[in-house]
Amino acid sequence: MTLPVRAAVDGTAAGDLAPHEVPASVRSLNVASAVGPVLMRELEVKGLSLGSPVFMRAFKEERELEVWVEREGGFQLFRTYPIAAVSGWLGPKRWEGDLQAPEGFYRVMPSQMNPNSRFHLSFDIGYPNDFDRMKYCTGSALMVHGKKTSRGCFAMTDEKIEEIYVLADAALRNGQPFFQFHSFPFRMTDQNMERNRDSKWFDFWKNLKTGYDLFEAYQRPPKVFVESGRYGFDCHGS
Repeated sequence: MTLPVRAAVDGTAAGDLAPHEVPASVRSLNVASAVGPVLMRELEVKGLSLGSPVFMRAFKEERELEVWVEREGGFQLFRTYPIAAVSGWLGPKRWEGDLQAPEGFYRVMPSQMNPNSRFHLSFDIGYPNDFDRMKYCTGSALMVHGKKTSRGCFAMTDEKIEEIYVLADAALRNGQPFFQFHSFPFRMTDQNMERNRDSKWFDFWKNLKTGYDLFEAYQRPPKVFVESGRYGFDCHGS
């Protein structure tokens, strides 16, 4: 199991670290020691390794968060976790304090990991991204975290966030520069899209579906950029 080369057990805040440094705490180290060996065995059964690059997708309506792990040829689904709580309704986050969970394509850098979270462990998904800022959306500190309540975040319970956090932490420490976190209103199947055709967000969701479909086709998260007021995608990867 990959262990941190420097543990920020002195209270160093994530914001004080260089972007490539992964913060740690006594809590996160203890969790890694307890959860890591179990995860290693469970990953090995599926031909996967702790420390391999990860990719995550969240589905608000289904209240599910997927963790995918890279193996030769693409990413493989490791586990689907139930989301304990996600506030708001279907549709993107627009402004600070609307209690809405974001929808879109986000990057989690090492410095966004929070081993000292008051919600046990957490990471900032990176909202607002370039697309959100272009739309003048506001908000901050949108997290995937422990506990069972949410105010615009994704609450996973302490037990589930420990696994998710260790998987992400190990990947970042092993050299993954960031991982993608895609947040969708629902699974973007043709049937679900048709069911929501009358929503005011339908055009936005069609744009999200393009990125969703590329991952479904290639099992590798596409490179995401913003072009002409919409998300653009390169299927050759992130």
